[in-house]
Amino acid sequence: MKKTKARTCWDLLCTFFKIGLFTFGGGYSMISLIDDECVVKKKWITSDELMNVTIIAESTPGPIAINCATYVGYRQAGILGSVISTIGVVLPSFIIIYIISLFFDNILENKIVASAFKGIKIAVSLLVFTAALRMLKIIPRNKLPLIIMAVTFVAMIAISVFSINFSSIYLILIAGLVGYITFAISRFRKEDKK
Repeated sequence: MKKTKARTCWDLLCTFFKIGLFTFGGGYSMISLIDDECVVKKKWITSDELMNVTIIAESTPGPIAINCATYVGYRQAGILGSVISTIGVVLPSFIIIYIISLFFDNILENKIVASAFKGIKIAVSLLVFTAALRMLKIIPRNKLPLIIMAVTFVAMIAISVFSINFSSIYLILIAGLVGYITFAISRFRKEDKK
């Protein structure tokens, strides 16, 4: 029996509220939780869709987690689902930040909280690393994506090490342009052979 739209929306709200509540460190760290909840457990989207949404979300305005939540919500329950999912993923952060703002001065002085944040930083970096490994597994094993990935990785390290003032947005745009040009050339060759 199919779930009603109201039940689907409730499920979306609860799922994305949980993702927003238990993830520190922003969108990249949320990707592994979104993968676990939306791809593995609930099968709302496929791994390929998640990778495509992440790529698109990275190159469009707005946080990755919000864009992913909006897409998944839309796929499951249309516009209402996208609104509910977006609210679900944003609401925990809003509540937490609001509470922190009420007691901000006292929180900064608390050694337990300061130590907790040190541990959270390590956990966040591991979550980001896990998400990257999952995406690496589903990347097409063509030469071009692997070359683009390697060149971008080396460029990001060089930019960091040598403190070069170069935005990562340009790297995304360059990679997209290279991909588009390669696609256009291969399409032109196919049409030329016909």
